[in-house]
Amino acid sequence: MGAEEVIVELRPYQLECIEAIYGWLGTHDSNPCAVIPTGGGKTPIMATICRDAVSRWGGRVLVVAHVKELLEQTCDKLSVICPGVDYGVYSAGLGRRDTEHSVIVAGIQSIHKKACDLGPFDLIIVDEAHLIPMSGDGMYRQFLADAKVVNPSVRVIGLTATPYRTGDGPICTDAGILNHVCYEVGVHDLIAGGYLCDLVSKVGERKADFAKILRRGGEFVPHDAERIMDDAELVRAACQEIVESTAAASGVLIFCSGVQHAEHVVQELATAHSISCGLITGDTTGLERATTLERFRRRELKYLANVNVLTTGLDVHHIDCVVLLRPTLSPGLYYQMVGRGFRLSPGKDRCLILDFGGNVLRHGPVDAIITRDPKKGLEGDGAGAVKECPACRYVVPVACLSCSQCGHEFPAAAIAKHDAESGTEGVLSGGVTVTEHQVYRCSYSVHSKKGSPPDAPRTLRVDYEIRTGVLKEWLSEWVCFEHEGFAREKAVKWWRDRSPDPVPRNAGDAVDIAENGGVAETISITVRTVASERFPRITKCKIGGKPDPVETRPDFDLSEVPF
Repeated sequence: MGAEEVIVELRPYQLECIEAIYGWLGTHDSNPCAVIPTGGGKTPIMATICRDAVSRWGGRVLVVAHVKELLEQTCDKLSVICPGVDYGVYSAGLGRRDTEHSVIVAGIQSIHKKACDLGPFDLIIVDEAHLIPMSGDGMYRQFLADAKVVNPSVRVIGLTATPYRTGDGPICTDAGILNHVCYEVGVHDLIAGGYLCDLVSKVGERKADFAKILRRGGEFVPHDAERIMDDAELVRAACQEIVESTAAASGVLIFCSGVQHAEHVVQELATAHSISCGLITGDTTGLERATTLERFRRRELKYLANVNVLTTGLDVHHIDCVVLLRPTLSPGLYYQMVGRGFRLSPGKDRCLILDFGGNVLRHGPVDAIITRDPKKGLEGDGAGAVKECPACRYVVPVACLSCSQCGHEFPAAAIAKHDAESGTEGVLSGGVTVTEHQVYRCSYSVHSKKGSPPDAPRTLRVDYEIRTGVLKEWLSEWVCFEHEGFAREKAVKWWRDRSPDPVPRNAGDAVDIAENGGVAETISITVRTVASERFPRITKCKIGGKPDPVETRPDFDLSEVPF
């Protein structure tokens, strides 16, 4: 197989994201941002955009990130997804300074003053786009301003898991570098789809007094947070609980509040529990860091502590416990730390978040993080829509009547009323129900969006009659034969799963064929209901056998076939 024939199958939401980005670039003059959860696969999306920009449109692309690991991941995906594309690397950490390629993968520290040396780009893709400051003269803003001078028509695409900054709020604004979130997929959706690992959270038994930590600029003062968290008794109790909670774990990642704090944690695990724990800080040499990470990836090290360096770029799938020995007021940092446990791995059914920093209770579920108005400041803790079980210290949604871990029943007065459908525990917001229903009847019709112009694409509306108790209920899905891109691709798949006939050109033709026996019977549908979403969604259909091809079906006039 030649290099140009390499095919990588992207996940449905990755294709949707790419389609949304292209749609935004084609219909707006502003810069879009896509929100993909940590572990959801931003790198294949970036590599596909690079391939299309170069091979389909003759463009030139720059991919920018802030850490070496993200650059390496991008290069790996470029090699697989678009081996025929000429790409280079500009990064002091990787020892390369390429400038003449169609695609350049670069570290912002290395290029922030080099826009003229790199030449004009048509697209600039920024990984971890929440790092672009909203104002000032930081490296990202300096480079992007210079790149705009080199090519006034350059477009910027941002990708991030956290589209907000502490002290600034949302990163997409009319006056900002990024202007609009064009696509977003939620943590719950990816967990339900089998793309991310489920999470549960447990609060540490011994707690620090976070009210005593000084605050500045919307965050705890680092040295003051370390002073509180590095209390000898707290370190001793935390290490004891870490060991007890992770006896069956495969990979334990520990976030500490400072270098001295981390050293004390590593020492306590070694002396009191005979456990070898790796340590990476900002002062760790490149070789030592690479060696330690490789030992952790190979499971030679079960425990790895770090300070401020592994919140992004760490792609270790078997991490099944994340320990938060660091309190933070930053919802983005909280998300990035917890997100290290999202990835799937054989034998891993969930990831435990062991929180000694009050973060889960402070910020809420990781897929429904509470972000506050930066103009009003951050006042107090405990704002999250979760609560701690007093019996087992696992964290559950505030609406739970009983603890899903130990069965403890909460007093009625303690049950919050605003999230009565909450279901899954811990660092995920609640209310997900998946139910299979028998289909009693199915109908087909042409659907036009209300208020749309006469020439707007129409859809095939499919209505399924189900029974909830003794009541009849209709649930619907829409199939987009008249649309383009990924929506049309999904419609083609929908049709080919059900019919041996060629895919119809429009919704009207699809109705004619379906009503004349041209599609398979739908036996049942699986429906996913989320408390925070207005409508349930059909996620799966159980389908009977396909009918005979149109030319062999009785009582059907072949001259009426619309293909």
